[in-house]
Amino acid sequence: MNERVTLYGPKDVERALDRMSHDILRRKDVLPILVGIRRGGVTVADRIQEIIEKKTGQRLQSAIVDINFYRDDWTLARSFPKIGPTQIMFSLEGKRIILVDDVLYTGRTVRAALDALTEFGRASSIELAVLVDRGHRQMPIKADYASFNIATQFKEIVEVNFTDDAHWGEVVLISQGTA
Repeated sequence: MNERVTLYGPKDVERALDRMSHDILRRKDVLPILVGIRRGGVTVADRIQEIIEKKTGQRLQSAIVDINFYRDDWTLARSFPKIGPTQIMFSLEGKRIILVDDVLYTGRTVRAALDALTEFGRASSIELAVLVDRGHRQMPIKADYASFNIATQFKEIVEVNFTDDAHWGEVVLISQGTA
């Protein structure tokens, strides 16, 4: 039986994303382009965009990257991965990019996203923003902005759930129990 524990509720996630947005604005004078990694990263990027727009009155450019064709574990992943379109309608040449995902784990998703982004120009900088850093890196990748750092076991799963009922979402830890 799996045990589900909600680690952070909607208010926690809202405060965390507000802090992250503040840090993103404070770091450099140039407003960034937000690039959400398809699926969970897109929702996190949308929430950050909303907050920054409220703070500055300016809507940031945003984009979506799908990393499935850049994965190094295609044969180990699902037999039929869900592939969505990459939606980057402009050059990234010379731009400040904030790559956004919901959970940072091994670093392989981020590596694949970096590979995909190079097809759209050479950015002046790419920073990484994640809601949750759960450790266990297999690649030398570190988030520039991480709202929650959670010590996990390999067999545990971290889910970030966004619903219409809980606009700001929740972070859930799922422990694989023994039956």
